[in-house]
Amino acid sequence: MEDCHLSKSYKVAILGATGAVGTELLELLDSRAFPMSELKLLASSRSAGKTLTFRGEEIPVEVVEESSFKNVDLVLASAGGSTSKAWASKAVAAGAVVVDNSSAFRMDPNVPLVVPEVNPEAAAHHQGIIANPNCTTILMAVAVWPLHQVQPVQRIVAATYQSASGAGARAMEEMKDQATAILQGQTPKTEIFPYPLAFNLFPHNSPLNDQGYCEEEMKMVNETRKIFGDPDIRISPTCVRVPVLRAHSEALNLEFAQPFSVSKAREILAAAPGVKLVEDWQANYFPMPMEATGRDEVLVGRIRQDISAPNGLELWLSGDQIRKGAALNAVQIAELLVTRNWIRPAAAVSV
Repeated sequence: MEDCHLSKSYKVAILGATGAVGTELLELLDSRAFPMSELKLLASSRSAGKTLTFRGEEIPVEVVEESSFKNVDLVLASAGGSTSKAWASKAVAAGAVVVDNSSAFRMDPNVPLVVPEVNPEAAAHHQGIIANPNCTTILMAVAVWPLHQVQPVQRIVAATYQSASGAGARAMEEMKDQATAILQGQTPKTEIFPYPLAFNLFPHNSPLNDQGYCEEEMKMVNETRKIFGDPDIRISPTCVRVPVLRAHSEALNLEFAQPFSVSKAREILAAAPGVKLVEDWQANYFPMPMEATGRDEVLVGRIRQDISAPNGLELWLSGDQIRKGAALNAVQIAELLVTRNWIRPAAAVSV
């Protein structure tokens, strides 16, 4: 973490602490040495009695209630939209800043939607809540924004290859159980997903609108426009769930007003924050979800001229859905609040 104000430490609560993103938040707060004086782990009654280890200490998981946010400076919420809607305002009323990983507040005009590599300054205008974008949006934004700054992107056609982790820890286990069942000649069971995901794929099963685009696809459209501050970008995504555990991949076709040199694009992305260029053309080696898993960077490669459009570029990316697609982005937002003094000064206590 850069230039952290270590003269202050913060009382932090994780809402949804026992989920896949919650446990990743714990690991990141530790490994990135976030300045904390106290940590609260909050979850639903299903997790009552559990403990999680943080910095060598066993911390009990508490059932979230009205008094949970007393004297808390920062809440990292990753417990779903309905939970965030129920508790975020209560946390803010108690004096906390909430970084929310659900879709509950993303398109609220009064709530900043932040990817720190793209629009960090937006976090300064928070009114108590900052929204973490959808995982597919984050990964795409990190890769496209450096190019967009040099020459604005006019149109994006995106195809996503989304891992089981996007549906949570139980979905990951379900896919593994399905794979075992299929290999043993049994019928795979489905509970989280509508269809078997092991050895299979299907278009994202979120609700469809009248134009035939699903909710997940429209998140990419609307959130990218908000983050980039450009309502005119044309975006057409197709989101697909694939049998991968925890890293998403995306095939992006970018259209500009003028030709964009492939060598220039490669140079820009090689130096871009949060990006790692992965290309070995002779070996046909490019980003893979297996290698993106557990990494902070978005792996980007296979950058090439669109042979059907003189102003088009094609690229491929893979990024860890739980990490940069969720937990890491939230912790990076928290670090922005600390390093730039955008968290309420009264909430911080001097060490």
